[in-house]
Amino acid sequence: MEKDEIHLRRLPAAAPWGPHADSEFHGVDFLPEDLNEAPEETGMRVNKKYSCLPAEEKGIHIINIRAIEDIGYDQHESTLLNSLSKNPDADCKYGLYFRDGKRKVDYILVYHYKKSSSGKTLTRRVHHNDSSARSTKQDQPLPGKGVQLEMGESEPHVDYHEDDKRFRREEYEGNLVEAGLELERDEDTKIHGVGFVKIHAPWNVLCREAEFLKLKMPTKKMYQINQTHGLLKKINSVIQKITEPIQPKVAEHKPQTVKRLSYPFSREKQHLFDLSDRDSFFDSKTRSTIVYEILKRTTCTKAKYSMGITSLLANGVYSAAYPLHDGDYEGENVEPNDRKLLCEEWASYGVFYKYQPIDLVRKYFGEKIGLYFAWLGVYTQMLIPASIVGIIVFLYGCATVDENIPSMEMCDQRNNITMCPLCDRTCSYWKMSSACATARASHLFDNPATVFFSVFMALWAATFMEHWKRKQMRLNYRWDLTGFEEEEDHPRAEYEAKVLEKSLRKEHKHKETDKEKLTWKDRFPAYLTNFVGIIFMVGLTFAIVFGVIIYRISTAAALAISSTPSGRSSVRVTVTATAVIINLVVIIILDEVYGCIARWLTQIEVPKTDKNFEDRLIFKAFLLKFVNAYTPIFYVAFFKGRFVGRPGDYVYIFHSFRMEECAPGGCLMELCIQLSIIMLGKQLIQNNLFEIGIPKMKKFIRYMKLKRRRSLDHEEHMKKKQRYEVDYNLEPFAGLTPEYMEMIIQFGFVTLFVASFPLAPLFALLNNIIEIRLDAKKFVTELRRPVAVRAKDIGIWYNILRGIGKLAVIINAFVISFTSDFIPRLVYLYMYSENGTMHGFVNHTLSSFNVSDFQAGTAPNDPMDLGYEVQICRYKDYREPPWSENKYDISKDFWAVLAARLAFVIVFQNLVMFMSDFVDWIIPDIPKDISQQIHKEKVLMVEVFMREEQGKLQMLETWKDKDKKKGENCNNHSPRLSRSRSGSLSSCHSYPLDV
Repeated sequence: MEKDEIHLRRLPAAAPWGPHADSEFHGVDFLPEDLNEAPEETGMRVNKKYSCLPAEEKGIHIINIRAIEDIGYDQHESTLLNSLSKNPDADCKYGLYFRDGKRKVDYILVYHYKKSSSGKTLTRRVHHNDSSARSTKQDQPLPGKGVQLEMGESEPHVDYHEDDKRFRREEYEGNLVEAGLELERDEDTKIHGVGFVKIHAPWNVLCREAEFLKLKMPTKKMYQINQTHGLLKKINSVIQKITEPIQPKVAEHKPQTVKRLSYPFSREKQHLFDLSDRDSFFDSKTRSTIVYEILKRTTCTKAKYSMGITSLLANGVYSAAYPLHDGDYEGENVEPNDRKLLCEEWASYGVFYKYQPIDLVRKYFGEKIGLYFAWLGVYTQMLIPASIVGIIVFLYGCATVDENIPSMEMCDQRNNITMCPLCDRTCSYWKMSSACATARASHLFDNPATVFFSVFMALWAATFMEHWKRKQMRLNYRWDLTGFEEEEDHPRAEYEAKVLEKSLRKEHKHKETDKEKLTWKDRFPAYLTNFVGIIFMVGLTFAIVFGVIIYRISTAAALAISSTPSGRSSVRVTVTATAVIINLVVIIILDEVYGCIARWLTQIEVPKTDKNFEDRLIFKAFLLKFVNAYTPIFYVAFFKGRFVGRPGDYVYIFHSFRMEECAPGGCLMELCIQLSIIMLGKQLIQNNLFEIGIPKMKKFIRYMKLKRRRSLDHEEHMKKKQRYEVDYNLEPFAGLTPEYMEMIIQFGFVTLFVASFPLAPLFALLNNIIEIRLDAKKFVTELRRPVAVRAKDIGIWYNILRGIGKLAVIINAFVISFTSDFIPRLVYLYMYSENGTMHGFVNHTLSSFNVSDFQAGTAPNDPMDLGYEVQICRYKDYREPPWSENKYDISKDFWAVLAARLAFVIVFQNLVMFMSDFVDWIIPDIPKDISQQIHKEKVLMVEVFMREEQGKLQMLETWKDKDKKKGENCNNHSPRLSRSRSGSLSSCHSYPLDV
């Protein structure tokens, strides 16, 4: 064979062109002559020779060998004949197994390839037979040199970029085979230009990797789980009977009385494990995890730098990599599988009232996703008591609104309180009774019960965190994660590329370098960009909120000019509603923008591992989205109406816009409106509508594209899709960060400003009931199956939750103290009230202003709008009257109220913090029964190993005794043995004992 040629085996003249031929390749196998003798050598020779194709090599071409139809084969006849033969796809369960129907597909690699211009390609099938058969089917042109093209056929254009990708794939797949994996290629699919590499991990590879990963597997030893006795047992049995209708009909969800002892897998101790069914010993989730670890570890070294699977995906060598779903979840004659069971018992809105089958979720998706849904379930359950208490607080406000003296005084038109204008010139004087509806509505949320509710929610947050920690420990015990410690992950591809680039720079300068790593100096430009970028984004958020403030002020002034009385009376409601809607739209848009910016800022930092990348991304995204979501609410709660000034000396923005004031009833009602619209809007639009609408739209677009393609090829349309083709059309899994983020922001709405909106837990509960099933449906039906990741906790999200819980105590203390009128009422009731009631409170909170003291050009244009001349108008503040010596100065009442407010903040904060810490201390992190079971497992494991050692020692003693007896027999009969033949002496020889 010449150096640059690959000879093809010639076909015999009487080749079987019929139904007995290979239905897939039409009876034709193109193989190198020496492939059967040395398949590995041939493959390595081709890879080595063509691993890199520089553009300067003009002598190397890609030969477009004519397809089989041009040799004289009738494709339509073959289709008819093949349709009568047995369907090979049914044997492999439509892609779940290799073509032999025995080896399970554990992972899929997808790549794009280009067919020749005529759309006809040569199919080459290569069989590699190791300990178990490995087959790859490659649908690609063969490389050659100096081969003449047939009858005037034009020379095809050479795409060196595609060749480079192909040879990288060949090298990488060869390395996977060396690692022990078995591969099978399929390019004869319904998706044009897309090839699939099916990967199977044989038993010996699974055992080896399970030992490397220290996977805990069930042993033969079973033990009884401690059961409750006496009264607790009766209570548990009653609870089980009551909750039976809301339990999912899943075997994994039933209470267990016995448990298998688990131990990190070891090939030397295989006798300890239950290997009665090897096919199911490693489930599909574990198998895909093992294969993914091998994919990450295996590299392609003939590129400019070492490329793992992440680099190959990033560079387009492969377009996707994913494990397969277990099968179909709907349709007739669908075989039972975990995916179908999850769809029926979990990912359905009809079972919204049932518990989640968390153990089955973990079995199918892995521990990390299982923990997310377990946390979401615990959070949703804990919202039930919070919702009930919030409803009670709201109903208390409704029941006492008619007994609230301050709102009754504001609504009483006989008081005839004339208020100062809300804006300069265009606004006129107005009656306080016109704000009656706002005052009555404010009492629904601003009443003594809201203080109790704030304390309750602070303790609720602490209890929720403790309850989750206990639940997490139960899951760790049940899922055999008690001794699991996260090991150092593989470096990310981008990090390795940067390190290599740094090494090459130093080598170029002729410096001897040890193993390089990125230091803070290398990352300093990225850190500086991060700092500047985050400051700019926060400043942008503040600027937008400031712009909305200008909109509110200018719109209020414009509407005040309205000639209709109804228009003037609804100014405040109109301005508030439209401003909140603008804020909502801006928040939703900036949320998406900030998510992309946070990812980009994290990428330029080049974190070393995926865990570091995820933690940094979460921190940046949370910081930006937190500021984005809560800045408008913080403004209304703590800044609006604080820097207004007074009549005759107002504070202006740009010397023209007067700062807006709170309503006579306070800003709490407006804060409630702002919080409710933003919270509900985000949940309905961003969380639910986007999550439902966008995947449906993408699915519809993919369907239309496939429909257009199918119309071009009727034969392809008639074929049933393989499992890996169906999964390829699903959306790739993008991580749990978006799912956690929306729940954490919601947790902030529920806890941070709950004093102003007691119904927030109720709306969060209703949203989460839908959210659980929506996320479940997305994971089961809309997304490719993610790689299972082991995790024993929810990571950095727990610390964020704790931080929000602590911050909620402080914010609620300030909301009650400064935003609501709770403290001024207490001060008036105990210091200024003449009869111990709230009569006169409204008048006490209003100061007087002489209209003759207006600055020039700021007095109302129509001072007679109310029908009478106004000499004294009132405004909400604690200031001296105009007839005082120090007119319009801050009065002593202001300082008394301020001192009471600050005292309340300090007392409330410390008291609630102490109570939260007490709850944290009094509730143990690990349930007592779980700690006992963990201790019991350790004792049983020691007993198993002690028994094994004792068995070894007994066997050793038995062998020694036998050997000793043989030696004694030889000594007793030595004279007779000496006279016997030499061959008989072998019976008395002592052999060394090898234990």
